[in-house]
Amino acid sequence: MEINGVPLHPLVVHSAVVFTPLAVLAALAYAVPSLRDRLRWPLVVLAAIAFVSIWVAFFSGEDLREERFAEATGPFAERLEDHEEWAEKLRIGVTVFAALTFAAAWFHTRTGAVRTALTALTVIAALATGVLVFLTGDAGAQATWKIDS
Repeated sequence: MEINGVPLHPLVVHSAVVFTPLAVLAALAYAVPSLRDRLRWPLVVLAAIAFVSIWVAFFSGEDLREERFAEATGPFAERLEDHEEWAEKLRIGVTVFAALTFAAAWFHTRTGAVRTALTALTVIAALATGVLVFLTGDAGAQATWKIDS
């Protein structure tokens, strides 16, 4: 799929690269009790946008691979494969992160162990998703911009 001649994948990736780190930061701030009430809904919105962005980027990346790079070989193909492997992990990571974020928002008024556990799991999933979005993006940049010597 293309928009004005530009493949959808590089366009959607920008959304994922912006909104996922914002969602991660919001999740980290959500762990601070004094900020929790104010960040509940912004966190949910950011996590939802990150979730959708990453899934759309994943599917558009698969389409791009089939349309333009199906015959790729050599070092470029290896870097592209590395990017795809990280993208698979990111897709799972953001799904878990979004699910935990939604659960934390749903049980927001709870106290005690439920709230503590959901907040802790959300923070852990946020950190993992932040690392995965970085590694996936770096692998994609390496595949796209690294010049073979």
